[in-house]
Amino acid sequence: MSISVPAARETSLHFPAGSLVILTGLPGAGKTTLLRRLYGLTGTESGPVASGGAAVIDSMQSRLHWAGGLRWAPKPVRTFVVFCTHLWRIRTALRAGRSVVAHNRGCSAVVLRAFAWMGRRSGFHLVLLDVTPAVAKAGQQARGRVVPERTFARHRRRCHALLARARAGRPAPADSARVLDRAEADRLESIRFGT
Repeated sequence: MSISVPAARETSLHFPAGSLVILTGLPGAGKTTLLRRLYGLTGTESGPVASGGAAVIDSMQSRLHWAGGLRWAPKPVRTFVVFCTHLWRIRTALRAGRSVVAHNRGCSAVVLRAFAWMGRRSGFHLVLLDVTPAVAKAGQQARGRVVPERTFARHRRRCHALLARARAGRPAPADSARVLDRAEADRLESIRFGT
């Protein structure tokens, strides 16, 4: 297991072909914004996007896929169905031998172990966006989807613990972790797979 923090001028992250790279951090940290900038996403996609041999999978794609189709269901049911669709799409792409870059806002141990299991063949790697809670809340307000305070507090605890483990060189169950602050994320120009 290892941690790699990009040097100040690093503009590209490299991972083995076929890897699962999960972009995570607090809600509002800028994960979707980064994916849109790197891969030209518009936010209107309802399915994974192919880019340079990799599948780019944002949870918003699953949300849009089900938009209107689950109006009858309570919010917890809709959230569960969207999340399961998101996981299924990641697993499907990996089983097809593709590299995957995916958004995930959660840092729970169960979800991370599920990603580790999915990426067991070619590797599971984390890219963590490290922003302050105030910056994350501003990001939530800017996108018009504010996470309830209790939910945000849970995300803060989990994200803080994951960042601490990554910085200590213990990113398990991931094979590696890259920690990016906002300035480093803004400088990032690509996530590449292969040798």
